[in-house]
Amino acid sequence: MTRLITLLLLILLPLTAFAEQNVNPGINDHYQNPNVSQWRGVFERDGREVWDRRDDIIRVLDLQPGMAIADIGAGTGFFTMLMAREVGPMGKAYAVDIAPEFVKAIEARAKGEGIGNIVGVVNDQKSVRLPAESVDLVFISDTYHHFEYPMTTLESIHQALRPDGELVIIDFKRIPGFSGAWVMNHVRAGEQQVTTEIQAAGFELVQRLDFMQTQYYLRFRKR
Repeated sequence: MTRLITLLLLILLPLTAFAEQNVNPGINDHYQNPNVSQWRGVFERDGREVWDRRDDIIRVLDLQPGMAIADIGAGTGFFTMLMAREVGPMGKAYAVDIAPEFVKAIEARAKGEGIGNIVGVVNDQKSVRLPAESVDLVFISDTYHHFEYPMTTLESIHQALRPDGELVIIDFKRIPGFSGAWVMNHVRAGEQQVTTEIQAAGFELVQRLDFMQTQYYLRFRKR
């Protein structure tokens, strides 16, 4: 059944990307004019799993000096900052977010910490707005479920990646009886559906890690 769904998605992808319907209208409305200080208290707090495991996540990304990476849905930018340090001055870290306030705050934060290889990008609900074949790795943490047009956005990510470029997804496990009410109501798709969608967008799954309790880690390669 999963193979059949994947095949159908592959066949329908060009049509889907052209006339895709919004799968989650309004999910990003409260990010249109965010209070950055307030969101730092939400995103950068003990008890939030990706914050608690941020060093482990950076370790498994295995970033190398000189790489170009993109943090999609960068938010307050704590992952962007960590990744920018890993790729070094010869590398580049794109901080991509739909909220201009987040992007401006990340750029100011980078300047204040003497990090000069971060480039801010304000995207929209259908495109990450990165140049074609400009990045080696795209990183998406707790943001895939915020994609209003996932197939169209994935197409733009596919175009932005260099040949054999990679896409890393971290998101919430959505499992009835295991996940809390907030996840079940807020997160659109579980791991299997996310995997199927990304494979249909021209990626192959190359790594799955299960080192977090409430979230999964998937690594894909551009086909």
